[in-house]
Amino acid sequence: MIKRSFIGLLKPRLEYGSLADTPSLKQIPTPKEITLLSNCPFDKKNLLFKKKETVKTGQKLLLYKESDEYVVSSVTGQVSSISSYTGDFGRSYTAITIEVADVEEIDNEFKDISKDSSLETIKNFLAFAPGNPPVKLFSDKNKHINTIVVCCNDSDLLITTNQYIVKSDIDAIKNGISILKAATNVKDIIMVASQNQMHELSAIGEKVKQVNDTYPSALPHLIMKDILGKVVPAGKNPEDIGVCFISAEAVASIGNAFNSGQLPVTKTFTLVNKDGSKTLVSARIGTPASNIFTALNITLNENDRIIFGGPMTGSSVYSEDHPVQPDTDAILVQDKGDIPVISDYPCTNCGDCIRVCPANIQVGMLVRLLEGGHYEEAADQYDLYSCIECGLCSYVCVSGMPIFQYIRSAKYELGRANTAEATNG
Repeated sequence: MIKRSFIGLLKPRLEYGSLADTPSLKQIPTPKEITLLSNCPFDKKNLLFKKKETVKTGQKLLLYKESDEYVVSSVTGQVSSISSYTGDFGRSYTAITIEVADVEEIDNEFKDISKDSSLETIKNFLAFAPGNPPVKLFSDKNKHINTIVVCCNDSDLLITTNQYIVKSDIDAIKNGISILKAATNVKDIIMVASQNQMHELSAIGEKVKQVNDTYPSALPHLIMKDILGKVVPAGKNPEDIGVCFISAEAVASIGNAFNSGQLPVTKTFTLVNKDGSKTLVSARIGTPASNIFTALNITLNENDRIIFGGPMTGSSVYSEDHPVQPDTDAILVQDKGDIPVISDYPCTNCGDCIRVCPANIQVGMLVRLLEGGHYEEAADQYDLYSCIECGLCSYVCVSGMPIFQYIRSAKYELGRANTAEATNG
């Protein structure tokens, strides 16, 4: 629910939605073709498998020589293509497309090793699990994780994905936490939840902290400050100071995997239709959005918008064939008539972005530098890296400036420049 004050000096109150009952889950039929996206850039010379190879459901597909990057096939079938895929800000991915066979076969490699719930097993098999578990953090020698925060609430508006997992799969969450404790030797587990989840989570026996119902209090940086009493330095992430955030769905995926001996291959997410109605959906990882729209009788018209993620922090995609991935918590469909106007109209110095910013950044000055491409100056003088990317500045901007997109783009470009400098230096 979104509540705006008619008094301009007050901040708008944006409330997270709550899931009172356990709704039914819409199962999307297995499509004829799925696409899996790996975070590593396409490298044809070092590919470890080729087109026309057959794969089984739950099979780990190691992609490249001298690389530990892998995906897990969510279907049985034949690899029809392996190609480069370009995402936000020009990021390069490897796309593996699989034609689905009529008869499903389950790969047993994980089943044979699932009795060993060690960190190495988790890292080698569950990095592509639903919820996108941050398994590499636990074995990163440069990170010293001493606290795990399990997010049972959802970090963006309109999404109820993790809330559904808590209501429907609490035993798997409990099992997953036990496995993580034993595998990582991290004993400090904190569960963060909304008020209406407190009773259900009390049965697990871990510490449960309540998050405020006002956006963006459920974002990691604010949980660190308001609940853990730790401030994340500008330009750093929670893991840099020893705290790992993991979603309830990711924990449940780990629990279910070791309990069943099979790698989970279906993703639960919230589908928000043009009229604002919400449906909880389950689909095979790699399912094209078009198949989901067909199953739910959603018709897209010219200039309608598809957003993967929530309304505040999600990203627009430009094809109905964009696939569901392990971190897809929501898909929003916006009617062209409801899309906010984005303009290059100049800043009016109203100050709304400054008043609403939870990081107390001088957003008005920052955006002027970002518009001109002065990224280093923006970082040095106006706290670019203090931004926690909540999107509130764009939400309140009376000029319709895409401030949030400017900030994301600047961080990406600076990161790319620093990487190139380190490589060449």
